[in-house]
Amino acid sequence: MHRSPPESTGPALTRRCALLGTAGLLALASTYAGAAASKKKQQQQPEVWPRASQVPGGVARLSLGPAAKRPAAFAGDVPLLVLGDAIDWTAVVGIPLAAEPGEARIAVRSESGSERVIAYAIGTKQYREQRLTVPPRTVDLSPEDEARYQRERAHLATVMATLTDLRPDASLRMRVPVPGRRSSSFGLRRVFNGQSRNPHSGMDIAAGTGTPVLAPLAGRVIDTGDYFFNGGTVWLDHGGGLLTMYCHLSRVDVKVGDVLKTGEQLAAVGATGRVTGPHLHWSVMLNRAMVDPALFIAA
Repeated sequence: MHRSPPESTGPALTRRCALLGTAGLLALASTYAGAAASKKKQQQQPEVWPRASQVPGGVARLSLGPAAKRPAAFAGDVPLLVLGDAIDWTAVVGIPLAAEPGEARIAVRSESGSERVIAYAIGTKQYREQRLTVPPRTVDLSPEDEARYQRERAHLATVMATLTDLRPDASLRMRVPVPGRRSSSFGLRRVFNGQSRNPHSGMDIAAGTGTPVLAPLAGRVIDTGDYFFNGGTVWLDHGGGLLTMYCHLSRVDVKVGDVLKTGEQLAAVGATGRVTGPHLHWSVMLNRAMVDPALFIAA
């Protein structure tokens, strides 16, 4: 014989289910609200340039903490670019391509003269190898060409040591200097006619001869010239040890001392120096270390 449940069971069970459903809905709503708030917070956070990549040829961003005045930071005896404000200063450190993976250190000096050390880790990165065939005279240099190269090398060493009190824009995001296919050539272990050479220290951008080359960031022209390997060349100083170089140019439209705004023309693409065709070689140097330009531009 069928028996109905006690009278109190139905209403009680209904109330418990209702309470459970309400709690579940509240929890679900809370989860969605938290996710939305997190996403909104991420969208509101400004992008930071250059992006950090603690590998050889990359960039480390190291917090120095608060200080009333900008602290001085050094990698060995080389001054580092320090950006920020009294709430938090950041050392932006270029990591040389030749750096060994492992622990590295910088020294930070306060206004009072006290010094502290900050350690950071350099990871590993495997760069590809590229084999190229070029005219023999550009690999096996004649005595005259070797002498020219050594003179140019000594001169460029002084250019690369440039350090001015100019401060880069608050954002170090750079625009691409020419339109075109950007190769992932930075760091390539290059072999010319079977002979190993230094890794490729810039980004190659395919573009036709005569294509305008524009300043990726405001800066001052500190060197122009026609060099044996680099051909027509321009160097810009963006301040604080941040430099950029443009090579293989067919034409140079600026002179030393000119101050350029972001987007102003400085030269035209060419095929001068040691090249296999027209393109722009673009290098970024930070505290005398060539670093990957891709870290300074939008993907």
